[in-house]
Amino acid sequence: MLYSSLELLALFIVTCSIVVQAWVGIGFGLLAAPLLYLIDPAYVPGPVLVVGWMLSVIVVLKQRHSLNWRRVFPAIAARLPGSWCGALLLVSIAPWQLSLFFGGALLLAVWLSLRRYSVALNGYSLTVAGFLSGILGTATSVGGPPIALLYQHEPRLTARNEIAAFFLIGTPLSIAMLWLNGGSELLNATLILKMIPGVVVGFWLSRRLERVFNKDSARPAILLISTISALVVLWQGITGGLAA
Repeated sequence: MLYSSLELLALFIVTCSIVVQAWVGIGFGLLAAPLLYLIDPAYVPGPVLVVGWMLSVIVVLKQRHSLNWRRVFPAIAARLPGSWCGALLLVSIAPWQLSLFFGGALLLAVWLSLRRYSVALNGYSLTVAGFLSGILGTATSVGGPPIALLYQHEPRLTARNEIAAFFLIGTPLSIAMLWLNGGSELLNATLILKMIPGVVVGFWLSRRLERVFNKDSARPAILLISTISALVVLWQGITGGLAA
């Protein structure tokens, strides 16, 4: 499989972003989507969603015996209606309007977390987070923060594994909703295939990283990535609104 220079750059971006998500639980969509979009808009959202899902498959297969599927199920169930709403919004409302709304909401959630306001990790909160993640992930490819903020006080490996389980089932729902709502052209099989080596190498590198930097808590990383996510999405909204 031949790569152009831009495709090699995209592969490097994917690899680095996979390392972050495989260690923390989120971050791939945030880091990869904006940069890949600059290389070629066809990378977002379809190929980014598919490649992120591939990482979830690997993590869940590796950690399947320690996963608490019962706890994460409400979030998975709520992802379906959230993904449907996100797909409808994506094809019916200006993307910059979505970015302003969700970027502001994410920033507020992070601010509340820093103010020591915490939300209990239970069926109700997971349902709400799963729904919001479905909307945001389908519309912008950055669906991790709503669910990750709930897990910020959990041990890092627990958070990473259960978030991966959520994405394992939830991401195909987002892809299906895109397809059913007229977004089949947003899936580019050639780009997806060329990014697969980045998933494999990135996950392998993350395992090496764990041996050197094996922190039990991912809360600082989750809050940092969520803040950057909010600012990136807000910036997309601002620039899109000015262009409109």
